[in-house]
Amino acid sequence: MLGIIMAGGKGTRLYPLTENKPKPLVNVLGMPVIDYVKNALIKTGVNEIIVTTGYKGQGLQNLVNTWDMNLQAVCSVNQESTPMGTAGSVKLLEDKLTQTFIVASGDAILSSDLSLIIDAHKTSKAKVTMALWEVDDPTQFGIVGLSETQGGEVDGSLNKGYISKFLEKPKQEEAFSNVINAGLYIIEPEVMKYIPKDTKYDFSKELFPQLLKLGYPLFGIKLNGVWFDVGTPKELIKAQNHLVKNSKILPFDLPDGHLTPELGYIIGNSKSASPIFATVVCEDSIVGKNSNLVDSLVMNGSKIGDNCKIIESIIGEDVTIGDSCELFNCVIGDNVIVETGTILTDQKVSLPK
Repeated sequence: MLGIIMAGGKGTRLYPLTENKPKPLVNVLGMPVIDYVKNALIKTGVNEIIVTTGYKGQGLQNLVNTWDMNLQAVCSVNQESTPMGTAGSVKLLEDKLTQTFIVASGDAILSSDLSLIIDAHKTSKAKVTMALWEVDDPTQFGIVGLSETQGGEVDGSLNKGYISKFLEKPKQEEAFSNVINAGLYIIEPEVMKYIPKDTKYDFSKELFPQLLKLGYPLFGIKLNGVWFDVGTPKELIKAQNHLVKNSKILPFDLPDGHLTPELGYIIGNSKSASPIFATVVCEDSIVGKNSNLVDSLVMNGSKIGDNCKIIESIIGEDVTIGDSCELFNCVIGDNVIVETGTILTDQKVSLPK
C-alpha cells in the first residue's frame, strides 16, 4: 500500500522553532515528529512512502534520504512549487493513485495500530475512512459527528460509524462532539476526481463535505495508541510530558536516557547538575548548577548556565543561556545566545535578521 505523508506546512504557531525547519522536523523526545507517523505506516505494511513538502522542503529531503538506508519501504519527496493545501498536494500524485492509499499528516505524534482503520474501511465499503481522536477542547480542531447508518442522526457515544456531519473549529456552544479529525485517511482513488487540478484545496474543509453532499459513504473510527497535536509550544510540552509519564505503557520505546525523580527525562549524553521537573533535555545538552527547570524542553546541543529559572519554556537547538537568566513561557529559537542575567516573560526570541 502507498502511504502519503503531508508535510508542507510552516508551523507558524511554533515560530521561532520553525524559522529554519518545517513543523514535521521539530523534535519530540529527540525524534522528528514525522518519524512517529512514518513508523506507524511502516508497521502497517506500507511499502512506499511519498512525503509532500512545501516550506523548507530540503530539510525533509535530507531526512528521507536517511530513511532509505534503514527501511524496507521506498521513500521519496514531492516538492510543491506553491502551497496546494492538503488535498491539492495529494492531487499532484494522482498518476500514482490507482489503488486504496493512506494519507497522514506529518505534524502530529502518532503511534497506533492502523490495520484496525484499514479493516474498518474495507468492512464499511466507505470511499474515505477517517482516523478520529477524542479531546477535551474541540474548538481548535475539525469535529466529526458519527451515526450508525449512512446519513443517520449523530450519536456521540459511538467509537466508529458513518460520518454524517463536519464542523471546523467550532465555538464551544456549537460543538456537537469532542471527536476530532486526526488527520489520517484511507482513500479510494475514485474520489480524487473531485479535487480540482492546480488549485489549493483542503480535505476536511472542502473535499469531504462535498463528498457527503454527493452521497458518498464516509466512515470514521477512533484511533487506539497515542495521538498528539503539537501545533503550539504548550501542546509540544504537554505531549512530551505525557509520553515520559506513561513510558511503561507506550507502544514504542523512549530514546536512550534516564528518568529523573521529578519526572524529567535526560536523553543520551546530556548532563544536568540541577533537578529537572517535567522537562526533557535532549542530546548533547548541559544544564548548570542551582538551576530550576519546570515544564520545559531543551533541544539538542543547548547549554543552560548556573542559577537559571526556565519555566514553561522551549529552548531550541544549539542555544546558549547565560548564568542567572529567568525565562517564563518563552520560546527561544535555534542558535540564539541569551546574555547573563536576562529576564524574559512571554517572549519568542529568534536570531536577528
